[in-house]
Amino acid sequence: MFDFIIRGARLGDGKLADIAVQEGRIAALGQFPGNALREYPLNGRYLVSAGWIDCHVHCYPPSPVYHDEPDKVGVEQGVTTIIDAGSTGADNIGDFYQLTRTVRTCVYALLNIARCGIARQDELSALSLIDNTAVRRAIQDYPAFIVGLKARMSSSVVGDNGITPLLIARQMQQENPGLPLMVHLGNAPPGLDEITRQLRQGDIITHCFNGKPNQILTPDGGLKTSVSHALQRGVLLDVGHGSASFVFEVARTAIGRGILPDTISSDIYCQNRRQGPVRSLARVMSAFLHLGMTLSQVLDRVTCHPALALNLQGKGRLAPGADADLTIFDLSRDRQQFTDAEGNILDGEYLLRPLAAITGGHWCITDEGKKNHVFSV
Repeated sequence: MFDFIIRGARLGDGKLADIAVQEGRIAALGQFPGNALREYPLNGRYLVSAGWIDCHVHCYPPSPVYHDEPDKVGVEQGVTTIIDAGSTGADNIGDFYQLTRTVRTCVYALLNIARCGIARQDELSALSLIDNTAVRRAIQDYPAFIVGLKARMSSSVVGDNGITPLLIARQMQQENPGLPLMVHLGNAPPGLDEITRQLRQGDIITHCFNGKPNQILTPDGGLKTSVSHALQRGVLLDVGHGSASFVFEVARTAIGRGILPDTISSDIYCQNRRQGPVRSLARVMSAFLHLGMTLSQVLDRVTCHPALALNLQGKGRLAPGADADLTIFDLSRDRQQFTDAEGNILDGEYLLRPLAAITGGHWCITDEGKKNHVFSV
């Protein structure tokens, strides 16, 4: 007997399927008879996907710069897995790990190459804070929690050090094989060409659609040569919307030229969650439905793509044997205005509304789901 069955789930491709869950994993998918302790009939009314993954958030509550509560940006927004992108370094990763043991959202971390994490805006301006030995020890202590490294390569972060922190990050990566490196793309120096030259297959450029001079597009809308070469080497593009790093026109132009992001992420923390422009991963995803991407393309970039990029075993797949991480949501016709990091407005007709997040078989009904009395669990 299954723990529960969701009957008549509408998948991203429009097909209907039953989803059976047992002992925290997807046990069966398709059309099948069977008994369960509980059944939830959706009757094709709501969409279900593998649990949404936001691969760029800031959710270490003690952080003095960017912080939030993991569940506030996780299951309460329909997101089952979140990856904190460098809020903590070797000095405080242990505290962060212990904190995440008490939340409902599945949390992983990209370890900041600065041992203090983002305890200050310019954490890479002092090379003494970049400690190879401390990084190696942290990775050894928390191998299942740390899924990559993070380096914020922006002039306000590196100070007078230019490209040097990234060169050290590359050395760290070579000493700890298998971990991708996520690089924050901000204002120069260092310049885009210098940064991309150091990146290899599986590394990630976040804030890929920012509107700053250090952006990926040329003035006439073409892809800069150094970025083209990086993508050919297998470097990945992540959105990382945030408060200052996403511009609709850059995204629209790139997508129109066939340059789609590999992952869609929010760069959310308490301020841009409450005051905008981010609000939620669902709103970021919704904006991309109006920028030239299909629902299937958008869903892939918050499920299977980030799971593959960060080697998240059992995540991102709607298949028997995968973790029972599911997001139940609606795509409603609802006139909306989306705002980018420069205050530009995008008029939209559709909005993704997460109703419930299921992590390892455990349910969390979102505020939207509660308001509409969608489920009783």
